[in-house]
Amino acid sequence: MPEPWTPVVVARPGERSGRDAEFSAFMAQAEPVLGRMAYLLTGDRHRAEELVQQALVRTYVAWPRARARDPLAYARRVLANARIDTWRKNRREVLVPPDNLPHGRHAAADGGHADRDLLVRALAQLPERRRRVVVLRYLVDLGEREVAEDLGISVGAVKSAASRGLAQLRGVLAETNGTTAETEAAR
Repeated sequence: MPEPWTPVVVARPGERSGRDAEFSAFMAQAEPVLGRMAYLLTGDRHRAEELVQQALVRTYVAWPRARARDPLAYARRVLANARIDTWRKNRREVLVPPDNLPHGRHAAADGGHADRDLLVRALAQLPERRRRVVVLRYLVDLGEREVAEDLGISVGAVKSAASRGLAQLRGVLAETNGTTAETEAAR
């Protein structure tokens, strides 16, 4: 679970003043977490970067309110809402069905890239709400109550969506692993 954010501000003459320096320190700490979450929500690195930028801009505008509580939770909520807003604006965007995605596994030094690629492809097959719950619950490592608050749904809905999402992911990943094993055996 991510550690709570604590502001560390060292102001030197000629540098940015309080709010800017404090937000810069927050941004340096939060950007990797938000980037990972955005990538898992979108499945595309470039869209994830844009989403993180939007979330950070909106968080900066509301910084006095955001820093009063938990700024990372605020930024996560803004990021999730920005993803929904982007989806609503671009409803005409053409989503590639999972069947049309390239199936080649790319060899990596530790195999981490291939595993991550399989996970992102499997997540892309989940309905939007389940995907958001699974990402926040298991990949961002939030508790059920935090996910419910972030998404504005009940704890029971979080439990249900997480259970169904994990079951669907297991099925997709088992199916993918079976296909991969058959392909490798044919070589």
